[in-house]
Amino acid sequence: MNYLIAVLPDRMQAEAAYCALEKEGLPMKQVSILGRGYKTADEFGLIDPNQQAKKQAKMMAVWLIPFGFIAGVTFSLITELRTFAWAGEYGDHLIGGVLGAIAATMGSVFVGGAGGMAFGSGDALPYRNRLNAGKFLIAVKGNDTLTNQAANILQQFEPENIQGYTET
Repeated sequence: MNYLIAVLPDRMQAEAAYCALEKEGLPMKQVSILGRGYKTADEFGLIDPNQQAKKQAKMMAVWLIPFGFIAGVTFSLITELRTFAWAGEYGDHLIGGVLGAIAATMGSVFVGGAGGMAFGSGDALPYRNRLNAGKFLIAVKGNDTLTNQAANILQQFEPENIQGYTET
């Protein structure tokens, strides 16, 4: 499945482009207008970078927390430091493991969350920003022939940006 997304500066141009696509006989079930009064980014399915960041942080936490605990215990055993001598020998190693798990949690939140925020949204964040700025998007979903035909029609409206995507 292919997508074509064109960014238009105002509602009038977006509606004119939509009508031109309709006039050329494109299946209107596969054409959407995104913007105020039309579909939202969430309704269309543009990835929310905050959701992607949370997902990435959780995925990293699943793997990092156990390894952090093991690393903390191992560090405590290797160095033979008695930082928490009041807890006894096993308690000292256990506290080292808990501190390692806490460090791993922080790593998953900061690295996983920031990575998901920066890289997990792809082009969705710029499109969301354009929608927030009052611009409109025309999105066409279909095969190569359909998206190429739509691209030729939309070019006459001089969109700010027109980009094609292939769903993997």
